[in-house]
Amino acid sequence: MTHNIIILGASGYTGAELVRLIATHPSMTITALSAERKAGLSMGEVFPHLRHLDLPMLQKIDEIDFSNADLVFCALPHATSQKVIRALPENVKVVDLSADFRLSDPEVYAKWYGKGHDAKDLQDIAVYGLTEFYRDQIKSARLVAGTGCNAATGQYALRPLIAADVIDLDDIIIDLKTGVSGAGRSPKENLLHAELSEGAHAYAVGGTHRHLAEFDQEFSAIAGRPVQVQFTPHLLPTNRGIIATVYVKGDPKAIYSALNDAYQDEPFIEMLPFGDHPSTRHIRGSNFCHIGVTGDRIEGRAIVIAALDNLTKGSSGQALQNANLMLGENETAGLMLAPVFP
Repeated sequence: MTHNIIILGASGYTGAELVRLIATHPSMTITALSAERKAGLSMGEVFPHLRHLDLPMLQKIDEIDFSNADLVFCALPHATSQKVIRALPENVKVVDLSADFRLSDPEVYAKWYGKGHDAKDLQDIAVYGLTEFYRDQIKSARLVAGTGCNAATGQYALRPLIAADVIDLDDIIIDLKTGVSGAGRSPKENLLHAELSEGAHAYAVGGTHRHLAEFDQEFSAIAGRPVQVQFTPHLLPTNRGIIATVYVKGDPKAIYSALNDAYQDEPFIEMLPFGDHPSTRHIRGSNFCHIGVTGDRIEGRAIVIAALDNLTKGSSGQALQNANLMLGENETAGLMLAPVFP
């Protein structure tokens, strides 16, 4: 059976990544692609690396016929997705890559994103898209909300540890570095080559990054009480990849065991041998997340390091993984591409 797929926001990085992945999928066909400012162009004109693919021309959203669509990927900006998704036919399944449906509480959404939610009825039914932990709910969902890429990285390092009660919940530090593609494709002065290259800097320092809302929501739900982490992201002059170094209090071997037990059957989570450390160069372009654990020189402390590709496992790959479940396909279909190295 072939599923008809539509990608909205195909001219952005996550949209292009979806196209790249679906091109290898055995049972998905892309029937429409949207890009408001680039409507009328081909994907090959917008992304020359996709020139070899036979794809529909880019259209405006209001020109697309959704009547035969089985699933829509919505790779649109925050605050835009909710209005577009609300107007889609109710029989169409949706995977949203924006932040619009990640937070279950509308008041929390308004606090972190600066505006009220325009589709609260859909917010109530949206399933959080961290596949490994919401697999059963995703299978029967109509709307899945993809996670933030930073939020996914931190959660892969920490969720099993909170659930197993092997770390001090009041002393968690996430020191995260991310590639520039996570900021999107729109021109920004601070992302110019001369502004970004040959340096690295922290941003959203002091607890202002929006992905903190996801950490608060998810970690507190697991623990059954409020959990707040310290989180500082840094922008690196690289295109892809996220690496999170997480500092926790607890027995390093118990921490490693909890993570290993949680992920031993997961196709996309690779636990490295105790004491080994992941690198973004080893997950680039793939749907894999690598995790390593090392004991600190201070007794009773450990360092957990997680690395993934922000555009793949952190966004578009995760979205396809969820779509596979929603459509009854093999979860790994179209996603077993090996990382690109060097």
